[in-house]
Amino acid sequence: MGTLDTWHPRKKWGQHFLTDLRLLGAIADAAQVTRDDTILEIGPGLGHLTRVLAERAARVVAVEIDAELVARLRVDFANAPHVTILQGDVLTAAPAEWLAQATCAPTREFKIVANLPYYITSAILRHILESPPRPRVVVVMVQREVAQRIVAQPPQMNLLAVSVQFFAHARIVRTIPAGAFHPRPQVDSALVRLDVFDSPPYDIPDVSRFFALVRAGFGERRKQLRNALAHGLGCTPSVVETALTHARIHPTRRAESLALSEWVDLYRVLASENIPIANFTKPM
Repeated sequence: MGTLDTWHPRKKWGQHFLTDLRLLGAIADAAQVTRDDTILEIGPGLGHLTRVLAERAARVVAVEIDAELVARLRVDFANAPHVTILQGDVLTAAPAEWLAQATCAPTREFKIVANLPYYITSAILRHILESPPRPRVVVVMVQREVAQRIVAQPPQMNLLAVSVQFFAHARIVRTIPAGAFHPRPQVDSALVRLDVFDSPPYDIPDVSRFFALVRAGFGERRKQLRNALAHGLGCTPSVVETALTHARIHPTRRAESLALSEWVDLYRVLASENIPIANFTKPM
């Protein structure tokens, strides 16, 4: 297996390797990996976590962007037929497509485990959760501050929290100190578990339009909702104020104060009343 002595982490991909066996086991424990599980691992790095997962799971498919690491990993796991190492950017295909490359059936009966680079955490989480079929469980190592954002509640909601909580129940399992990684990052990390809903609890005809609305609200967080949404949706504050009033949301509130259910109520008002807004039209 590759070692820290023979590998220089690549800054451009935010490589930080966790090697503590107890913590690696804690990650597998958080995902409740069993012999019945298929695991999609994102960013296996030197393969330390891959080996732990391979000891517990029926199948492990690991996607690594670094071609040199892929070559090393394929040698390291040459005698493990239930482990497949794929090279590529996980964002270029849905999770089920990566599994299909490894001849795994693209069903929902899979779990995702990942040590995510800090700079791309949000994009990967959105990609995972918005690409059906979705996994049953996602366990990710992220920057502690990002973990806190994922599980936030009003009045500290944010776009990432809404994006994740729309699809899954999120909780922080534990924090992991910066000293557990090589090279040592500047901040501590946290382990987050997402239990993905069979289907989102809210009936939203057009999820992309729903998130366009949420993004508009958080686009100018210092502004009151009537002004932030007016700017983001391309309409007058009076039009937005009418919609907010119908949704029983005070126009002077700010985006971080809204619960997920309130965003859903506002979406439904805009969709059902066919309010003429440039960037939000009624579904056909």
